[in-house]
Amino acid sequence: MIKSLGFLLLRLSIGIMLIHHGYEKLDSIENFADAFVRPLHIPFPVTMSYLAAFSEIFGSWLLITGLGTRLGALAIMGTVSFGIYHAIMTSGFNIYLLELLVLYWGGSACVVLNGGGMFSIDHLIKEKSSTEDGPEDPARHLAGLEKLSQRESPWENAQ
Repeated sequence: MIKSLGFLLLRLSIGIMLIHHGYEKLDSIENFADAFVRPLHIPFPVTMSYLAAFSEIFGSWLLITGLGTRLGALAIMGTVSFGIYHAIMTSGFNIYLLELLVLYWGGSACVVLNGGGMFSIDHLIKEKSSTEDGPEDPARHLAGLEKLSQRESPWENAQ
């Protein structure tokens, strides 16, 4: 329960703080493309700027709501990875430019690896689907694997 509360706080912190970056990009997409995307020589800079903005906005909403949390965190990780690359290429290892980006990246990586926790819509969907199929019984899966391992391979006796 406490662990899930921690994931909720992490999701909300990342989502609420990062979402405004996406909206700011949309506010002046050409300026963002000129300042951040074109210097990296990425093709289609305006299109990529829109992609960055929407990944931050939709990724943040997914984290905030807890629906598709891993997908949202992965989208944020992708965009922030380019931000880290841009910061290193333009300013070297400047800790003041990198610290916020690395915190967003690390928090998103944590959500990608662990999921959204119990306080997420993902968890509710998972619980609902597991109760409809009956309680999950690990022994049933192990018995199925045991039967499968005892079967003869059709390729061993084939001539």
